[in-house]
Amino acid sequence: MTKTATLAHLAEKTTLSKKQIEGVLDETLALACREAKKSGQFVLPGFGKLVLANRKARIGRNPQTGEPLKIPAKRVCKFRLAKSLKDAVLGKK
Repeated sequence: MTKTATLAHLAEKTTLSKKQIEGVLDETLALACREAKKSGQFVLPGFGKLVLANRKARIGRNPQTGEPLKIPAKRVCKFRLAKSLKDAVLGKK
């Protein structure tokens, strides 16, 4: 589903205009980015958690030559789905 389709669907289901919904969505994404940078995580209850994590340096392999490569440590961004959303999408086990 594209951003335009999402905005149209939400506008149809609520009393807000597409422009208002776009403003809310854009501000939510900006807030998620700011909070993740500042505190290392952003939680949207019922949806999931955006988390910054440090990945350790490790040894990898060049797939063509098989030569070992040193992969440096880096900071990565991960998203973890809320359990309730995961169960709703995948079905309970």
